[in-house]
Amino acid sequence: MTESLPADVADVLAAVLNTGNPVHAALRRQVPHLSVRARCTCGCGTAYFELDTSEVEPAPTGPGTVVAAEAQLVTEAGECPGEVLAFTQGGYLSWLEVCSWSDDIEVTLAGARHWLQPRA
Repeated sequence: MTESLPADVADVLAAVLNTGNPVHAALRRQVPHLSVRARCTCGCGTAYFELDTSEVEPAPTGPGTVVAAEAQLVTEAGECPGEVLAFTQGGYLSWLEVCSWSDDIEVTLAGARHWLQPRA
């Protein structure tokens, strides 16, 4: 979606922000203006964003912190080891979180990127 974001973050945002959803479309317009401010140190890949809000309009998500997009991760074996959540604050993309529900399957942003790809 953008050259300024690491590919794993950009790919996962592209996968979870549905083009047919008006809120997601507004959030997609923010992506070219995002940069990663910090990443979780545990290795999961959660990314916290920096955004120049003077360059973009807020999405119609409402005030406060909102889960604007979510996607369950499904492995090739059909297991659901976690999910990815995109959070906004005041209508602006704030962070992308990788959540694990499994003790057996490592859930990272790289894994999420793979498991979110459409399968033939």
